[in-house]
Amino acid sequence: MRTTGQQSPGRVPVTVRTARWCATHPWKAIAGWVLLLALCVGAGAAVGTNKGSFADFWIGEAGRAEALASDSGLTPPPVEQVLIERGGRAGAKERAAGEERAVAGQERAAEEPGVEEPAGKDLAAAAGEVRRRMDGLPAVESVGEPVAARDGEALRIAVTLRGDRETAKKDVDALLAQTAAVQRAHPGLRIEQTGSASISVAVNDKQGQELQRTELISLPVTFLILFVVFGAILAAGVPVLLALFSFAGAVGLYGLASWVFPDAGGAALSVIFMMGMAVGVDYSLFYLKRAREERERSGGTISHARAVELAAATSGRAVVDSGLAVALSLAGLYLVGDVIFSSIATGAILVTLVAVGGSLTVLPALLATLGHRMDGGRLARRRRSGGEGRLWARLLRPVVRRPLVALIAGLVATVALAAPALGMKLGTEGKETFPDSVPAVAAYDRLVAAFPSEGPAHLVLVRGADPAAPLARLAEATRGDTLFAQDRAPVLRTAGDGRTALLALPVPYAANSAEASRSLEKLRGQLLPAAVEGVPGLRWAVSGEIAAGADYAAHQEQRLPWVIAFVALATMAIMYAAFRSVVMAALGTLLNLAAVLVAWGVLTLVFQGTWAEGLLGFESLGFVGSRTPLMVFAILVGLSTDYQIFVVSRIREAVGRGVPTRQAVVDGIAGSASVVTSAAVIMVSVFVSFLFIDRIEMKQIAVGLTVAVLFDAIVLRAVILPSAMALLGERAWWPRHPTGAPAPGARSGAVAGDKALA
Repeated sequence: MRTTGQQSPGRVPVTVRTARWCATHPWKAIAGWVLLLALCVGAGAAVGTNKGSFADFWIGEAGRAEALASDSGLTPPPVEQVLIERGGRAGAKERAAGEERAVAGQERAAEEPGVEEPAGKDLAAAAGEVRRRMDGLPAVESVGEPVAARDGEALRIAVTLRGDRETAKKDVDALLAQTAAVQRAHPGLRIEQTGSASISVAVNDKQGQELQRTELISLPVTFLILFVVFGAILAAGVPVLLALFSFAGAVGLYGLASWVFPDAGGAALSVIFMMGMAVGVDYSLFYLKRAREERERSGGTISHARAVELAAATSGRAVVDSGLAVALSLAGLYLVGDVIFSSIATGAILVTLVAVGGSLTVLPALLATLGHRMDGGRLARRRRSGGEGRLWARLLRPVVRRPLVALIAGLVATVALAAPALGMKLGTEGKETFPDSVPAVAAYDRLVAAFPSEGPAHLVLVRGADPAAPLARLAEATRGDTLFAQDRAPVLRTAGDGRTALLALPVPYAANSAEASRSLEKLRGQLLPAAVEGVPGLRWAVSGEIAAGADYAAHQEQRLPWVIAFVALATMAIMYAAFRSVVMAALGTLLNLAAVLVAWGVLTLVFQGTWAEGLLGFESLGFVGSRTPLMVFAILVGLSTDYQIFVVSRIREAVGRGVPTRQAVVDGIAGSASVVTSAAVIMVSVFVSFLFIDRIEMKQIAVGLTVAVLFDAIVLRAVILPSAMALLGERAWWPRHPTGAPAPGARSGAVAGDKALA
């Protein structure tokens, strides 16, 4: 049989040709890779990152209302609130207690709107200093009069900024500095600033700091795992180094790509790092392990360059198939039609493709150059003695001997873990969901408790002749209704042309609460239609935090079936291209969906209840973030397909050598157990490190992916996949057997010319 090196150039796979050139010209390959990364990083830094505009986030009726407000100049200006309280007030996050307090005062507020108790002299003095300091800032347009809480224990001062919400994020630091100065001058009071700009800046800064801490955790843990696997410092360090290079290169390319797919915030960078570490290390791990196996198979008689070339024919091909599977799965997020998902998909696809490129080029060059220094010593030889493979073989034999029993047991476990997903409730992130360890967030909670009308509000836009009249009727209809805040009258504004008006209806509940949802339903379904009834030619729409969240969740729910269909078909296509088997493509897709459903079920169990709050360090909101299921789905399907391609490739190789499928299942899974298990442990360590980010959405993604990877390694790969293949036997390869003959049940010549996997 001809070796890979004896094949004619036309038949040699491109992965082999690339690895051969890089292994024989290692310094050129390394220099070219470094230069390419430098160009990516430099280009990204030169052009900067294109931040998405607020119009990019407009969806549904809430989006139409925002467009009406923008066109008529009625978009509410950015406002920061300075809250001045006596030092004895509670500082913990007590949203529920605050809501009870707000509701308890609804009747009195309805009877005496606008009545406030006078503030003490100490509060008034601090308020006067706040006003003087803020009024002199260039970014400030106006400073409101101090407003006292009904108990006289707090004051709030509204500071209106110039520009829009994006410029407010740049200007808010100057305001925060003045607030801090007043606090130092009045140590007996608590003086804090809150608002959309200050909360956004503080939350993003905190997430950036925690992402750096996550890197400091995951990098040494990944290195230690790889050192245990390979027994050599260089062999452990190279995959980590390539993963970091992939991250750096992808960040640079992401800056360029953001001018096509605008950046939606810090979430994309977190996902880029997560995916870069996961796939970057895994691809290097699979390639390096296979190159070692080729050397061992030859008894050490072939060169490292030749081992790299042989590994490129098998693991190199699997890396390409896996990378395409991950990229196509993530591409399904573009179908959501949302700037957040588009930016995340772009970053994750880029880091995956960069990782594939590094594994096929600079990794062969490094392996050929470093040579024996990558082999390791006594620890590495002990790891390669085959003990783990023999253990997996013993575990798998009962599964393939009684495949039906094993399959039923695996399916029962899958259904039990996935069933809670039927009760999943979705909600969106907002001020109430951000960590109260951020001072601006904690201050917002206390602000809303003392001043219910400063919480979320419905923004009702009406356009047409005399639009203020129906809105006045609407405001009157909400008077005395506890679903709406009653501590001050709703604010009505009319555009300069007189044809558009905006009514702000505050709600004394958290934006994601059931009461807030009921207020939106009542407003859209009853109160607003009744207010505009009989007035021809009017256009109206409702926006605000509550409406935007509801419309966002509904939009994703509508797009979810399309994303699932696209990703499932893309996965089947990749699996078929890899194995030329319709059966394996269908089985792989079903296993992917099983892992996703299990992840969704566990997310529901963990985050909709309170039992895991202390364990994972979060406060249950009673729902799963509306973005989380789709994110977990797209990422997980790609990573699950990744594992399946590497495992089934080994099984198919054994079948191609004439081993019966049932035995090949044991040989293939046991033979790949060490490297695939190590890859799973590394992925889990990366995902778990994201639990230390104090943002519930990141915790949810981390838990979903961690559980799914563990389930994939323990149940899908060790029980369901081998039992299903054992039951199918040679029919698993329909329509073309890896040996070249038609599979049982296939028509003669149905797939003429099909070749086995290299």
